[in-house]
Amino acid sequence: MAKKPGNKMPVSERAKQFMPFSALTGLNRALAEKEREMIAEKKERLSEDQKALLDRKIRLLHQGETIIVSHYHFGRYRETEGSFKEIDPVYGVLYFENGDAIPFADIKDIK
Repeated sequence: MAKKPGNKMPVSERAKQFMPFSALTGLNRALAEKEREMIAEKKERLSEDQKALLDRKIRLLHQGETIIVSHYHFGRYRETEGSFKEIDPVYGVLYFENGDAIPFADIKDIK
């Protein structure tokens, strides 16, 4: 028995049959996160001597001085250069004039 031309499936219903099917929702996101973890650098632990040297360097900084800070940022070590503004000893943060802020715990070295 042939269908009558007037009983066509609505376009919105026909489109649903072509939508991608994912039985494991969130799998792609979980795999991407795992990949980021695998390629991320491990954060180095500073020795007591390295911590003491870094502490001395921080105390000797002067406002407006151009510095380069090597620090850990989202799974990678990077260098940030700029004019030093101030430190917040309560929260343990180093601030640049441009507003960048680096937690002491992430700093590896200051030049």
